[in-house]
Amino acid sequence: MRVKEEDGEYLACPNPNCGYKAKFEGATLVPVIRSEKSPRDKITVIDKGDELRPFPTVEVECPNCGHTEAEFWSVQTRSSDEGATQFFRCTRCGYTWREYG
Repeated sequence: MRVKEEDGEYLACPNPNCGYKAKFEGATLVPVIRSEKSPRDKITVIDKGDELRPFPTVEVECPNCGHTEAEFWSVQTRSSDEGATQFFRCTRCGYTWREYG
């Protein structure tokens, strides 16, 4: 995308959050403004008290407190010809345990 300004013509990133601009000097494209954002700026931090639950919940008894609801997720922790490991986290006490598939 080309943008004309008082001091010349630039190429600018169309993403409004980026801010990157470059200018041709002869046949070379030279950065004028680079984005100050790092990949870390894209990370959303979820605090322990937030209501957002990133994992689905299932009915399973917590071995720590006996509550019957837990979040779960699966991870392939062993070789690909073996089942995935399922992790559970109690929605009441936060205790995390695993079961092998």
